[in-house]
Amino acid sequence: MSAVSCSTASSSGGCGLRSQLKTCALPAFASLNFGRTGPHSQVLVNFFFSFINQLKSLTFCSLLEKKSDRLSTHRLELVHGNRKSRGTTICMTLVDERQSTGQNVVDPPRILAYDLVQGALVKWTWKEDKSVPDTPTAVLLHGILGSGKNWGTFARRLAHEFPTWQFLLVDLRCHGDSASLKKRGPNSVATTASDVLKLVGQLRLTPRVLVGHSFGGKVVLSMVEQAAKPLPRPVRAWVLDATPGKVRAGGDGEDHPRELISFLRTLPKVVSSKREILNALIKEGFSNDVSQWVVTNLRPTGPLCSSFSWTFDLDGISQLYQSYEETNLWNFVENLPRGVHVNFLKAERSLHRWALEDLQRIHAAEELASEEGGGVEMHVLEDAGHWVHTDNPDGLFRILSSSFQVLRA
Repeated sequence: MSAVSCSTASSSGGCGLRSQLKTCALPAFASLNFGRTGPHSQVLVNFFFSFINQLKSLTFCSLLEKKSDRLSTHRLELVHGNRKSRGTTICMTLVDERQSTGQNVVDPPRILAYDLVQGALVKWTWKEDKSVPDTPTAVLLHGILGSGKNWGTFARRLAHEFPTWQFLLVDLRCHGDSASLKKRGPNSVATTASDVLKLVGQLRLTPRVLVGHSFGGKVVLSMVEQAAKPLPRPVRAWVLDATPGKVRAGGDGEDHPRELISFLRTLPKVVSSKREILNALIKEGFSNDVSQWVVTNLRPTGPLCSSFSWTFDLDGISQLYQSYEETNLWNFVENLPRGVHVNFLKAERSLHRWALEDLQRIHAAEELASEEGGGVEMHVLEDAGHWVHTDNPDGLFRILSSSFQVLRA
């Protein structure tokens, strides 16, 4: 299994790996005859010393080539920004390296930060050759205040079990390493979905499976709704512990995302320690589990970890959560296009309030979709709260595995 990362990339932008190695022409002394003697001996001596000097120059140039080769190899191992590849090194090229000498190539714009976890049998690179069969790809999306790293352990398990698949773990707008990338348009479910569609389009991937947790679940639905023109429709979409419509979160002493976001916005942007924030969250009444999870979004900024700052854009996230509450995708779910399969998963101890109306509409959509050639299914994950991939990863793995077994390449 191998992992490739693309974050905010190198100073050149994009994800291209390029190196230009200078070539050195050999001196042309094929006609020189050192066996001659006579009045022109001094001329021959001069030629000889000239030859030695050019040979030294050639040797130096050769050393530069070797050094440049080593630097090029090193860059392949450090794939982009602060994220390092683990396992087999993979060269992922997002620029055309076949440019003519001296021609400047504009790297593609950086859309979102992501990690790519690949099974052992995957040999995918960014290509223009459409005759090469697509590598089966799944996109995994996190929820509000999360990041692609939330899926890391689970994705590696999937890649081990399904070695022909690769898994794209995305930092959504305003989150993780994507927070520093400027985005146009309002911060909403729809624009977030559009970002991910643009990313997979830039990478020339055709995802077969989309998996989204909570806020990411609505993003998945919006992606499938928008995908008719930019991309072929995904085969399977998984919405984990989220409904297509009204958000009924928190209550009865549980952690409410809106209240959490509001409280975080009152805290300093730079803090002296994670413990300081952890204690403040618990004192405010948030659970220890949620508080521990929130502080994973603090990144060292000062020397010797003397200070920390948030990796996310809280103002943007506040807008995203408002859109999450307001976005209603029931009409799409109840009128699925042919060939689209949407799976809803409810956590047994869900943070969200699944109303009887939600369950009834999903079951009705199941029957309607089967008649129209689509598919809607409802699943319940036992012994799990809202954080399904950490509360019961074994149970979630068994449920999700059906998609990869059916679509096994």
